Amino acid sequence: MPALRVLSALDAARTQWYHFKAIIVAGMGLFTDAYDLFCIAPVLKMISKIYYDNQPVGTAVLSTSYAIALLGTALGQLIFGYLGDRVGRTRVYGLCLLIMVLSSFGCGFSVCTTRRSCVIASLGFFRFVLGLGIGGDYPLSATIMSEFANKRTRGAFIAAVFSMQGLGILMSSAVTMAVCEAFKNAGGRGAEKTRAAGVETLAPAEADIAWRLILMIGALPAALTFYWRMLMPETARYTALVENNAVQATKDMQRVMSVTMMPPLPEDASSPTPQQPPSSSSYKLFSRRFLSLHGRDLFAASANWFLVDVVFYTSNLLLTQIFNFSTKHPNSTNVYDSAFEVAKVAAIVAACSTIPGYWFTVYFIDRVGRVKIQIMGFFVMALVYLAAGIPYSWYRSTHEKSNNSFMALYGLIFFFSNFGPNTTTFIIPAELFPTRFRSTCHGISGAAGKLGATVGIVGFLWATKHKHDEVDVFPDVKRVRIAFLILGGVCIAGVLVTYFFTRETMGRSLEENEEDEIDTMSAPGTLSVNELHSIE
Repeated sequence: MPALRVLSALDAARTQWYHFKAIIVAGMGLFTDAYDLFCIAPVLKMISKIYYDNQPVGTAVLSTSYAIALLGTALGQLIFGYLGDRVGRTRVYGLCLLIMVLSSFGCGFSVCTTRRSCVIASLGFFRFVLGLGIGGDYPLSATIMSEFANKRTRGAFIAAVFSMQGLGILMSSAVTMAVCEAFKNAGGRGAEKTRAAGVETLAPAEADIAWRLILMIGALPAALTFYWRMLMPETARYTALVENNAVQATKDMQRVMSVTMMPPLPEDASSPTPQQPPSSSSYKLFSRRFLSLHGRDLFAASANWFLVDVVFYTSNLLLTQIFNFSTKHPNSTNVYDSAFEVAKVAAIVAACSTIPGYWFTVYFIDRVGRVKIQIMGFFVMALVYLAAGIPYSWYRSTHEKSNNSFMALYGLIFFFSNFGPNTTTFIIPAELFPTRFRSTCHGISGAAGKLGATVGIVGFLWATKHKHDEVDVFPDVKRVRIAFLILGGVCIAGVLVTYFFTRETMGRSLEENEEDEIDTMSAPGTLSVNELHSIE
């Protein structure tokens, strides 16, 4: 069968330049995703100084500002995941990037410069649209990379794409610090004059340009890779198994990669129409047949992604609230220093914990396996939350040693999140499902994750605010301790779901997802996928 010869050639293909090119092109989307999602924390600090009379943004506005992009991301994952299976991965891949670029600029050009309600509303609209593009990038990038990769190093390639998220987080912090420092230095002379006149402005007028510039810079990496993304051919697996065109799949694959294939059989060459591939059976998504074959996998992928995103996004976006040991009241710092401190903490954590965790996964994912890494990550994170949560009031003391020890301990959460379930939950759904459902199921799993992130962030903000503090400056210490213990329980739930429901995909051909369908369609004596692979 021509389709299976094409796909077995892909599984056996040596690692080559196009694999690395695909990692960069797909990875820059994840880079932009992370930049746009995580730069909002310091930006909100700046907005509070500029539009809220130097008072912290209220809990309702803060939680809505975080949640709006995540909800857009969840919707984008569902929509573009579905479209990726219906019309093709690469046909909608460029559209996602275009949405991200335009909406990033839109965030910077949010209307109004004086009315805060107008600014927040327009920023929320553009960030929701931005979320749609970000959401579409998740299932498409993972699916495209998994379908281009060979069987031996598929996990490492998908993990390498996802690792660009760490660089995006670091870049968002670096850009924020650079912009804040540049504007602060450029406005230094004016600030000295106002201090000499007896008036000190903590949020000068030009600060309104600074936060907009930070948001717009996020469009540049995506824009730079748009041309190469549009040149990517459709994946051979989609063309062969969904469009039923093995001949075109072979041409597309040989145009960008060097592969060794067996010559076609005479009956294949003389066939007037492409042969029907094994995934052409007629059962639909969420049908009884689908649920019996793949329902457990979809539940496991969605539940694990929900659980890890509750932890990961809560810990990342609310890092400064959790890690606020300063005795200096936040209203006493200017707009640039306030945002700079938020970005500096995030940069330290990204460089020392987040990025190393991603690359540990790249190295070990095809040696240790997805399930073991995921269980280990969830388990260690649970231990760290217990170790950080029980003595949290001691860590909140003003001693420098307790400050440093908490930062080192808390950094382990980010390391084992990325050398663990944050990365593996991105990889596994791209390997578990049949080709015609792969992008959709990855989108469903990812959307569950973003709902978990929304629940975690909104729940943490509202559950840990002060009872008697109307402006909610600092989280309540006792409530943060309880929240940490709850997050530890979430990680334990992740261990259990992974252990009892998640299947290992290391070393497994993607075509094994089609094997049950082949068995139901094949006449007696027809070879299975594995048997055909072994012959070829």
